[in-house]
Amino acid sequence: MSDANLLEATVRTEFGKGAARRTRRDGNVPAVLYGHNTEPQHLAVNARDFAAILREHGTNAVLNLNIAGEKHLALTKSVVVHPIRRYIEHADLLVIRRGERVVADVHVNLVGEAASGTLVTSDVTVISIEADVMNLPESIDVSIEGVEAGTQINAGDITLPEGVTLAGDPESLIVNIIAAPASAQETEEAAEAAAAGEAAAE
Repeated sequence: MSDANLLEATVRTEFGKGAARRTRRDGNVPAVLYGHNTEPQHLAVNARDFAAILREHGTNAVLNLNIAGEKHLALTKSVVVHPIRRYIEHADLLVIRRGERVVADVHVNLVGEAASGTLVTSDVTVISIEADVMNLPESIDVSIEGVEAGTQINAGDITLPEGVTLAGDPESLIVNIIAAPASAQETEEAAEAAAAGEAAAE
């Protein structure tokens, strides 16, 4: 097994809020590992190493857990971050096996600029997909380059990478391109005119 995303984990024997606080004070994140009909394991993982993996690979990171010398593959299922202090409070980890397909939520990135005089609205920032656990995309790009007002992009309209299928509702509205309100359009035109004026002055 590759040692990519290797994360040392120790089994927690104390539980409750006080124990969780002590775990965090020691530089670790309280985590629970479950799945594949195994008994849930209460773990502590190194906070700095875990945060670095999430920064590099996103919240669907596949982890190589080393628990008392035993290697386990796990998927980061959920991460709870403190709303103000931004440290990781808790994580749920899912036992996985190579070759299995899993359902996960991935972020949608809007790429490009819609047509002039439009306003881009997006209520949904993630879509639910199914893919091989070792090939989960970190995010899905959706091009809105030159898209005209009146265009709606649903989850089912998005082109997914090979081997990835949509797990959520195909009718779910992801992006709505509407005509910009007059005031917004005037502001945009004024900004463009000002930029053109500055360019001419230079």
